[in-house]
Amino acid sequence: MLGGLYYSFFDWSGTSSVKEFIGFDNYKQLLRDSVIPKAILNDYFFVFVKVLGIMILSLFFAVALTQLRIKEAPFYRIVFFFPNIMSVVVIGILWQFIYDPNIGIINSFLNAIGLEQWAKPWLGDMTWALPSIAIPAIWAGIGLFMLLLMGGITNISKSLYEAAEIDGASEWQQFWKITVPLIWPQIKTSIIYIVITSLNGSFVLVQVMTGGGPGNATEVLGSYLYQRAFEDYKFGYGAAIGVLILVISLLTVIVLQFILKKEKVEY
Repeated sequence: MLGGLYYSFFDWSGTSSVKEFIGFDNYKQLLRDSVIPKAILNDYFFVFVKVLGIMILSLFFAVALTQLRIKEAPFYRIVFFFPNIMSVVVIGILWQFIYDPNIGIINSFLNAIGLEQWAKPWLGDMTWALPSIAIPAIWAGIGLFMLLLMGGITNISKSLYEAAEIDGASEWQQFWKITVPLIWPQIKTSIIYIVITSLNGSFVLVQVMTGGGPGNATEVLGSYLYQRAFEDYKFGYGAAIGVLILVISLLTVIVLQFILKKEKVEY
């Protein structure tokens, strides 16, 4: 981090031994760069969509596999966790094939059922490219947080549910009054972890699947940093973008810690 902060004050190609000190010029350029606001909005789009999608689905599957007494639960745990052991690059390439406008599963299915008008070049469409990347990001993240939440749920005493049932509480009321409060530490940890990995790691899928295109529609700060530092050889400016990512991540987590602050519940 200190090295990145240091290089952000220089005009440096990253390959030359010559570095020109330019003070805060790189940060002034950040304020004038029209791509930066778009990239920040895209980053927070990933944050919002991933937190919402991953938490809802992982919580649903965690409750289902622990409370519904499904015989195949161990098998489903493996199935849902499997994407977490795959490389992000492999996931990106796999979903590129799924979204392929000519041979992809999605368009082939739409054509087969007579919905040809819905078929489109998903990763080449200005409107649909960003949501299309968010879907595999959610898919890849469900398993890990499902297991984390399952660990919390299995530690809840069954006597609490039995007492609530005797008192006439429905399953929905038991979920909100017992399950959620008692696994809140795991929920909070999951949300913060998803936010951090979204702000710092979404660029990998973006880089593999679209490279930030079309027309910067999927550009995030991480992919823009890569482009400016390693493709345009503006290493000092790339370092300044890295500092911006760090600041945004820290501020976001601090705000989240305040929003999600809740007293520990004990029954």
